[in-house]
Order: sequence, then structure tokens, then C-alpha cells
Amino acid sequence: MKPKVYITSKLPEDVADYLRQHCEIEIWDGDRAITGEELAERLTDVEGLMTSGNKVSERLLQSAPKLRAVSNVSVGYNHNDLSAMKARGIIGTHTPYVLDDTVADLALTLMLSAARRVAELDQLVRSGNWQRGLGEQLFGTDVHHAKLGIIGMGRIGEAIAKRAKFGFDMDVAYYNRSRKPATEEKLGVVYQPLDELLAESDFIVLMTPLTPETKHLIGRPQFERMKSSAIFINVSRGDTVDEKALIEALRSKTIRAAGLDVYEQEPVSPDNELLSLDNVVLLPHIGSATHATRNRMAMVAARNLVDALYGREPQYVIPELK
Repeated sequence: MKPKVYITSKLPEDVADYLRQHCEIEIWDGDRAITGEELAERLTDVEGLMTSGNKVSERLLQSAPKLRAVSNVSVGYNHNDLSAMKARGIIGTHTPYVLDDTVADLALTLMLSAARRVAELDQLVRSGNWQRGLGEQLFGTDVHHAKLGIIGMGRIGEAIAKRAKFGFDMDVAYYNRSRKPATEEKLGVVYQPLDELLAESDFIVLMTPLTPETKHLIGRPQFERMKSSAIFINVSRGDTVDEKALIEALRSKTIRAAGLDVYEQEPVSPDNELLSLDNVVLLPHIGSATHATRNRMAMVAARNLVDALYGREPQYVIPELK
């Protein structure tokens, strides 16, 4: 008898076909995201869950007595209660590597957009306020040959560094919890303590995972160390930044600009003060959102789930659950 699996969002047809070969599947087909309560109702006799961002809490697990595996269609898994999963012996998997280049592309997109004020100037043209001979008040900032500081030199950090170093001739420094000599030699990047990196960089990209140690890693003291001309980019997790401190830094011109793909609350509330600022580029958490990458992520997640349910070692088990 095939194991029963619940999937919280639509799948590419080839991925759904693969899962049907091995499992009895049910897919959420609503025109909005499934709520936690709705998900709990559907997990009473399910052995496998394939999800993208849905909170897997101890309470949810109590509604799923037969659950044996949770497959995340994402690299991050901070929405999973790992302690509760471990206590139940539930296998958890994720999809690293697949999206590295796509997220790195987006980080550079935000850098360029914030530096050259793309969103702001797009609105200027659309509003009909473009007049010949615009003055210096609308000039942007050069990216080429500037200094980039990367906080978190994992796989995506390395991909960003490579694009910056060899595509834009940038001077690249990084801060990481441990030095990476091989990366330094391969890419020509240098390690700096965090305070030095913040003080000297023209662009700062935050690429660290969310852990108890990195929650609000960047707050008021860190923004005050940055250059007044600095541009801050966050493509990691929203909670790695104290958003109130960021808003104040942008409003007071403590830093020049920012580009964000992640936020402390997602989706962003309509009354979030970030929406009123013209020196920040805002994206709706789309780091991996291309057709090709999302399809590859879904297939990796499906294979992880099938392997887990059939007693094989999945390729990408969450490290804390190994």
C-alpha cells in the first residue's frame, strides 16, 4: 500500500507524476495559502508532508499521529520545530544547492536597483514627472569597483562574491563564524571582523541563516557603524535584522539605501513604515522564484520525501535531525 502524502501547494506536473508513482497524494488546490488549522485537519492519516514555508509546530504534529517525514521545498527550515520532530523521530529534509545561483542573481539585482534607484525612477517616469535635465538629486551610486561586504559566506555568499568580484571588479570582504581559506584563495576575497566590514563597505549583503545567535544580528549599533553612503541588502531571513532600527537608519539617512527580499512579518503589513520610504527597494520574498529553479526544488523535495518514506537515506536531511 502506497504511503499517503499531503502537499501544501501546486506542483509541476512531472513532479506530481513522480510522487503518484510512489505515493497516494493530495494537493491543496485553494487560490490562497493553506492555514495552519486547515493543514492540521488534513494530516490525521498522512505519513508524509511536502511543504514550502508552512509552520510545522508541535501542535501541528499532534494532529498528525502517522507522520513520518516532512519535506521542505526550501533551503531554510526555521519554520520547523526541530525539537518536536526529533522527539517524534520524524525525518526532515530541505533543498540546498539548487537555488544558490538564482538567489545570488537576486542579491545583485537588489544591489543594482538600490544603487541606481531603479524603483524610484521607474515611478518618476510612470507618473509623468520626468523632465529634461534632471539634477543631481536623482543621481545614483556606482557598483563597479566599490567595496562589498558579505555577512555569511556559505554557498550563496560565494556565488554573490564571484559575481561581484569578476563581474563588477568589486573589492570583496566577508565575515563568517569561521574563516574559509580555500574561498579566499579561489575568489580573492578577504576576511574581516564584523565591525570592520560594516565600517568600510560600500555595499553590505546579509546572507546568514536564521539561528538564535543571528536573530537581530544587524540592529541600531550595526547601522550606526556603516558609512552614510552604504547600501544594505538582506536576502537571508527577515528576523536577522531589527526592522525598526533599519527603518530609522533609512529615514534619518544613517545609511543611503536598502534592498530587501525578506521581512520580520511576511507578507508585509500595509502600515509597515518601509512602504513609505523611497530609499528602499522591496521585493516579496522571491529569492528562488524562477520557473526553472522552483521546478528543480520541487523535484528534489519529492525525491527526498519518497526516499524517507521508503526507508532510504534522503539526499538532503536537515543537519540537526541527522
